[in-house]
Amino acid sequence: MEIKGKVHEVSPTVQVTDSLKKRELILEYIENPQYPEYLKFEAIQDRCNLLDNTKVGDDVEVFFNLKGRPWTDKMGKKTYFNSLQLWKVNVLSGAGASAAGTPAYAPPADISSQPDDDDLPF
Repeated sequence: MEIKGKVHEVSPTVQVTDSLKKRELILEYIENPQYPEYLKFEAIQDRCNLLDNTKVGDDVEVFFNLKGRPWTDKMGKKTYFNSLQLWKVNVLSGAGASAAGTPAYAPPADISSQPDDDDLPF
């Protein structure tokens, strides 16, 4: 899945356990300008580095997986949790866009002013 929005917050990497590190991205998603939504994405393990080039205010495209899991508390009540785990971030505009390495292309050639002496048989 993917979604576009504006970076609202980028958290530092947190070492949750000896074998798990995590980082969060809060994205401002505006489907209705009157009621913006703030979506929390999590990057885990080696994906934490994907947020190094993102800055608050950048317009980004986030690719993510929707994860869900059940949890049963001490009283036996089952609850369900959802998480949005990002796996790719494209900076579309903002401070991180130049660092993302946007390719530069040569301008198109103007062929309308060239003579029409093409002698190709096709």
